[in-house]
Amino acid sequence: MSDTTNTVVTRPNRGQWEVAVDGRPELSQSYSSREEAVDGGRTVADELGFRHVVEEAEPTGTITDPQE
Repeated sequence: MSDTTNTVVTRPNRGQWEVAVDGRPELSQSYSSREEAVDGGRTVADELGFRHVVEEAEPTGTITDPQE
């Protein structure tokens, strides 16, 4: 993403999801699920009047929750 000004970005990071706030690192948070992170990111963006962007995880081809 080339322009992150006034943006809240929700993205995967090492098995968790993080919400990063442009210019406000103290507001950044980590979540265990995508859904929680998207909700949290949307809430922060709405409160600040920022844009909210969700970056999806790249597919790895690895099954992480096999059905046994």
